[in-house]
Amino acid sequence: MRAFVIGLSVAVLTAMAVAQQPPAVTGVKTFASAEDVKALIAKAKSERKDQPTVSERILQLAPYNANLEYRASVGPAAVHETEAEIFYVIDGTGTMVTGGKLTAETRTNAANLSGTGIEGGDTRNVAKGDFIIVPEKTPHWFSKIDGVLVLMTLHVPHPVPASK
Repeated sequence: MRAFVIGLSVAVLTAMAVAQQPPAVTGVKTFASAEDVKALIAKAKSERKDQPTVSERILQLAPYNANLEYRASVGPAAVHETEAEIFYVIDGTGTMVTGGKLTAETRTNAANLSGTGIEGGDTRNVAKGDFIIVPEKTPHWFSKIDGVLVLMTLHVPHPVPASK
């Protein structure tokens, strides 16, 4: 009987400890090695058909996702109305335009616009090792890709200010 009570007590305490653990978080990836990134580049290259950009997830911790973008040709311009976007050039070179006005603007979803290009704006050459941050509501576009441009991108949501 004593063994039964001890066993039951251990079972109850274990159940209580498990119940107090936070739920497992799904969709979390907080580390990627250089080899992981090389594998993602190879995967993006092999999956690309004729689309200008192939994206692969590098890291994820909601609400943030670090993505690899494999760009082999010029794609559409974009505006993210509620998020800034950070770019890191992993490999390659190209030309980026920021600011100005989208041409042939269309709404892609509730928080994003797209266009065929940008009129005006600031043009800069980008290359391996460069960092770029594009504030929310700012048109941006890679107007020239020299071969292949591989980027790490991170969208940074901005909290909505409290109304007064």
